[in-house]
Amino acid sequence: MAIPDALSQQRTTHRLLQPTVKSHLAYTLLCALVMMVMLSLLRVALLVYNREMILDTPASTFVEAFANGLRFDVRLVVYLSIPLLLALFSARAMAARGFFRFWLTVTSSIALFLGLMEMDFYREFHQRLNGLVFQYVKEDPKTVMSMLWYGFPVVRYLLAWVGGTIILSLAFKGADRATRPRGPFSGGTIGTRQIAPWYGRVAVFMVCLLVAVAAARGTLRQGPPLRWGDVYTTDSNFANQLGLNGTLSLVAAAKSRMSEDRDNIWKATLEQPLAQQTVRDMLVLSDDKLVDTETAAVRRDYTPPADKTLPIKNVVVILMESMAGHSVGALGAPGNITPYLDKLSKEGLLFDRFFSNGTHTHQGMFATMACFPNLPGFEYLMQTPEGSHKLSGLPQLLSARDYDDVYVYNGDFAWDNQSGFFSSQGMTTFIGRNDFVNPVFSDPTWGVSDQDMFDRGLIELKARENGKPFYALLQTLSNHTPYALPTPLPVEPVTDRGRLNEHLTAMRYADWALGQFFEKARKEPYFKETLFVVVGDHGFGNERQITEMDLGRFNVPMLLIGPGVQEKFGQRNHTVGTQVDIVPTIMGRLGGQVRNQCWGRDLLNLPPGDTGFGVIKPSGSDQTTAFIHDDKILVLPEEKAMAPKLFRYQLGANPHAEVIPDAPETAEMKLKLESFLQTATKSLLDNTAGVVDGKPD
Repeated sequence: MAIPDALSQQRTTHRLLQPTVKSHLAYTLLCALVMMVMLSLLRVALLVYNREMILDTPASTFVEAFANGLRFDVRLVVYLSIPLLLALFSARAMAARGFFRFWLTVTSSIALFLGLMEMDFYREFHQRLNGLVFQYVKEDPKTVMSMLWYGFPVVRYLLAWVGGTIILSLAFKGADRATRPRGPFSGGTIGTRQIAPWYGRVAVFMVCLLVAVAAARGTLRQGPPLRWGDVYTTDSNFANQLGLNGTLSLVAAAKSRMSEDRDNIWKATLEQPLAQQTVRDMLVLSDDKLVDTETAAVRRDYTPPADKTLPIKNVVVILMESMAGHSVGALGAPGNITPYLDKLSKEGLLFDRFFSNGTHTHQGMFATMACFPNLPGFEYLMQTPEGSHKLSGLPQLLSARDYDDVYVYNGDFAWDNQSGFFSSQGMTTFIGRNDFVNPVFSDPTWGVSDQDMFDRGLIELKARENGKPFYALLQTLSNHTPYALPTPLPVEPVTDRGRLNEHLTAMRYADWALGQFFEKARKEPYFKETLFVVVGDHGFGNERQITEMDLGRFNVPMLLIGPGVQEKFGQRNHTVGTQVDIVPTIMGRLGGQVRNQCWGRDLLNLPPGDTGFGVIKPSGSDQTTAFIHDDKILVLPEEKAMAPKLFRYQLGANPHAEVIPDAPETAEMKLKLESFLQTATKSLLDNTAGVVDGKPD
């Protein structure tokens, strides 16, 4: 009998048993570790992919950023682990390892996908994932897919995503096998384990719940939990942004965007009479006369002094895609990226402290032409019901003077609801991508090239030179992802700026096309009686992020060219201005009384000593805003409990910014910023933001 017993013992193996509370907790922790490793690797990838932004930042700063990021990652992991924690109530639920593997693989795969997508998203916008994602998804799917396909390494990302998902699945399966208890199996008998009684599991659950809540809060302090502003602990905006978690940022943006209460719209923080009077003090000048004061905030009649007007008849606004001030030679940039604009600046008036109101073409269009600011909750004003309101922009004001009009654009006017918005504002003639015959080059994503757009613009302007006065909007597009350009390229490609080479080459091409337009236009009779306004729709980020607002994405050139411009106003202007100042500045040169409710001012008729101001806001759904005055910028974070920061900034060849601690002007600038946002938002919601035939809306 001894020999058979020995053989029986040799045949005895071990088989996986049903999980116990202890093994389930071990499984949960091991799966959480897998997710934490994945999220940390994504943060490393984001750092490496955008490594040109490291500059001279010390390694210790990024260690601090990664430490901050761990807290946000833990929060996400806690959320994804909720099903596993709830399973502690039931022995049968703890045994559902197949479901847990599926759940963790799918959710972690989604986070992986978002992390991979975020590498180029951050490079483009210098922001973690936000409401811009939903805005692009909402747009024309064909155009968006074409932009992604031709502009980004889609196949490489998809392969990385699939491979990463497989690795995650195997890791979660390995965690299952490593943590499931084993028991003896011999002769078909499976060993058993004692499962903890229900009250024991409840007690364990309560302890785990407390730990999970503390981990999800991300802080042991009393009051609010971990907030996005808590990552701003270093002097490097790039490092601070690294501390965030893109998945959580996107979820927060979705909650804000989809809220029935439109939570991202600016909420009143001041007594309305105080806010309104503050804005009137900011915008109403000595040559203005307020009208309709009971119904309108800043509706006014403006008659510019005769000595400030110009002998002009027509107006041409040229909105240059992504014409960032940090790469314009006339504003101090090296590299000869914009030789034609640099040359043009010598015959006109260049504003060197000019900013876009937003960081998206959409905002540049309505701020420049409709004279209305970029507000929280209305970053895509042209697509919201409020976009149908009559505003006092250039179309509204010049159509009242019986001006002819034309809008020439490379692309499709359905994008951003351009035709719908500008038609409602008073424009009548639109020339888009489908109106070009035999173009030099057509980009499969966006439309024809900039040289095609400018050539068609010349035709349209010449057709109007012997008729009534006209205004035109010419908008470029070639300097946009995927930067599809004609071949052979009429300019030398940029080769010494690393990952910005492609973008800067497109910018150099757009500058060339602009130069060709002016060389041809100056030969036409209308040139001597036309005011040309050249302005960037927005900038783009480079390796230097100036303050949390990243001023490189806002600073743009604004150039006025026309008869008598330099003689009366000089060659360079240091006044702070934004795109909402363009319309009143134009109307001030045309002369004559005009009733308007522009949310900007005539920059060439300010009181002595007035250095201008601007209110700016990035794209996306958060409420981060800033107020610029002179060489200072006040950044007001989305978290209202956080104190605003005041910086002294410098643009040009050596751009930088430094915090001004305990500055006495902080309170005044904050009051002006909040008053401006509150009053403009109320005016828009009340439909009293414009003028119609000189009468209240």
